[in-house]
Amino acid sequence: MKHVHFIGICGTAMGAVASAMARQGYKITGSDAKVYPPMSTFLEGEGIKITEGYAAENLPTEANFVVVGNAISRGNEELEAVLERRLTYKSLPECMKDTFLRGKRNYVVSGTHGKTTTTSMLAWLMESCALNPSFMIGGIAANLGRGGRFSDSDFCVLEGDEYDTAFFDKRSKFLHYLPELVIINNIEMDHADIYNNVDEIKLSFERLLRIVPRNGRVLINADCPHSCDVARLAPKPVSIISLGFSPEADMPITEISYNPEGSHFTLEGHRYFVPMVGDFNIRNAAMATAAALFAGLSPEPIASALASFKGIARRQELRGEVAGVRVIDDFAHHPTAIELAIQALRQRYVGARLWAIFDPRSNTSGSNLFQKEIASALAQADIAVVAPVERAEKHSSETILKLDLLKQDIEKSGKSCYLGQDVDDIVAHISAQSQAGDVLLVMSNGGFGNIHNKLLDALKA
Repeated sequence: MKHVHFIGICGTAMGAVASAMARQGYKITGSDAKVYPPMSTFLEGEGIKITEGYAAENLPTEANFVVVGNAISRGNEELEAVLERRLTYKSLPECMKDTFLRGKRNYVVSGTHGKTTTTSMLAWLMESCALNPSFMIGGIAANLGRGGRFSDSDFCVLEGDEYDTAFFDKRSKFLHYLPELVIINNIEMDHADIYNNVDEIKLSFERLLRIVPRNGRVLINADCPHSCDVARLAPKPVSIISLGFSPEADMPITEISYNPEGSHFTLEGHRYFVPMVGDFNIRNAAMATAAALFAGLSPEPIASALASFKGIARRQELRGEVAGVRVIDDFAHHPTAIELAIQALRQRYVGARLWAIFDPRSNTSGSNLFQKEIASALAQADIAVVAPVERAEKHSSETILKLDLLKQDIEKSGKSCYLGQDVDDIVAHISAQSQAGDVLLVMSNGGFGNIHNKLLDALKA
């Protein structure tokens, strides 16, 4: 039995791969600075021992190698011990490539938004059609019960991130994934800590398309100008198919209709239903469908599988309802994702008063890069509540998100905004002001102090 130790194991991708390797017979241990559900409970359910906090003594002496998460940087005590002891270490993408991906038909889903949902959909379509795919998803898909699995199937479905690989490898993660098919959902400015502008991000996607083989395929969002720019620079042997709502698309999405249970659309003359709302989720479903068709699946079983898709943890997930007040969890932290999440819930809960509760936690959302855009997105809700910037010391006074200005801009649009002092203050404010029929949309890419359960407990009280 090989023993592998993960530093930063509770990251969504790290946890997914760790659990998949444990299922294959590897002995897995790991550590993380912040251990919180759903990943912590998921890993514990897999029998994986997690140590909270980083320390040299966490490193097992018998480990064959150490996987270093891309959130781990120099100065981390556990990482420094790895370097001092000259232990074998790898990035997560390197570990995946060397252990699982060579020789496989790897389908890589990329883009600023929608990666997790589209990857989960595609993996479920293949699973339902008995392809038994391997998959690695940055979240836990309800149909699949886990975020990662590596099987003996020829197919592997991967969520491909443009973020850098590790402290020692500044290439984008997805460049390690040996793709046969690439989906580019969209391209926007993000990850302000490593990219200076959207052109640098586009360059990473251009590099991804350079390694797609001539018998592969690239599916791009026809409605996204940046995606179309990147596609025009792809090597000539690569097959590029555009897909979207634009009539100019090679595969146009048509005959769209909504109801509270989900959305209908037509692609290539076949009718599909996905039990999710919002134009972005229709495009996600269409991308997954087009990829499944390329894999050789037929429209009828694809349609049946898509209609049974149950979603992903932390993507418009209903965490509970008390006294007619619904608490929804969503991973949104980029202004576009915030706006799309609000629009989707407007379609699902018609006429409800919608609260947007925002945690500016990521490097991008905690900066003032999108100062105006975040205000505009939050103003699409009826009431905005904003938490303090997480780890504010990472930002200078010039670059940090200006919360007072954010509140001012939201209120100029005619909506109210409350700036919370901390999670308990936010919970007290919302529980005192909410009423039956309200929808509380909590948006964070972290644990947010267990706010969802605290809100439900306060509402019960």
